[in-house]
Amino acid sequence: MYSSGKHLKDEGSRSQVVIAGAISGMIARFFIAPLDVIKIRLQLQTRPLANSIFQRSSFSSPLNTGALFTLKNILKNEGITALWKGNVPAELMYISYSAIQFTTYRSISLALQSFLGENYLSTAAESFIAGAFAGATATTATYPLDLLRTRLAAQGKEKIYRSLAHSVREIYKSEGSHGFFRGLGAGVGQIIPHMGIFFSVYETLRLPLNTLHLPFSTGDASAGVLASVIAKTCVFPFDLVRKRLQVQGPTRSRYVYKDIPNYHGIFQTFRKILTTDGPRGLYRGLTVSLLKSAPTGAIVIFTYERTLHMLMKLDEINKDL
Repeated sequence: MYSSGKHLKDEGSRSQVVIAGAISGMIARFFIAPLDVIKIRLQLQTRPLANSIFQRSSFSSPLNTGALFTLKNILKNEGITALWKGNVPAELMYISYSAIQFTTYRSISLALQSFLGENYLSTAAESFIAGAFAGATATTATYPLDLLRTRLAAQGKEKIYRSLAHSVREIYKSEGSHGFFRGLGAGVGQIIPHMGIFFSVYETLRLPLNTLHLPFSTGDASAGVLASVIAKTCVFPFDLVRKRLQVQGPTRSRYVYKDIPNYHGIFQTFRKILTTDGPRGLYRGLTVSLLKSAPTGAIVIFTYERTLHMLMKLDEINKDL
């Protein structure tokens, strides 16, 4: 078992948490990039589900065939490198996001313990509050990068933005600074319960699963998988709404899907999707999202815990010299 503390707040110094968080985010992003691109493409589709071209396949599940069809379509028309579209801003986002998230989580957890006493809140409640604050802080701080990776991933053969620098210039020129924060309300509305649930479930499961002595000491990674899947399923509609809002603006009709509707605000977007697609429309791309969330949670937690453990060991060795 790699955990040296009962809870995440008990492990490492602030600088060690920042480094471990950044490294875990960087590694996780590289491996899940293709799934992220497929998920974004599915979330931006607006064809009525009942008439979806994916349902003409011989596969039984429209969601699964949608993912496979999207993958084959990307490979056929754009090449394998398209699966890493938007990876530069996404890597920067994941590195920054994970570093801010774990640092804020630790700080809020310790602050709650200091102000309220060690046993005033249950582990689940404390973890939910700290996770919600951490998610909201990290999301707000890195949101422009999130928007940039979405727009770059949504491009087809037609290049709206030639590079990261070009996308920044064009968005600022045509939409102003506000353009970098389209959909922020939906993003924060999604991430508060998402990270609250994630950390609450993870902190509850990490020690029990670690006592099972799973292969390769993967109790923490297993807890990360379960926490990610549960949290993502609960808040997925907000994630879809956020993606739809992120591609609004003067370039809306130039992405790989030319028929993205014009949305104004969170509630109007919800109503429009429900009217055109029904409740199922809010879950476009859920299967791929869960396939992405599960390994992301495992990789982030697995890498974070081991990097933090290594940094703590190095610090102990240096103190003994």
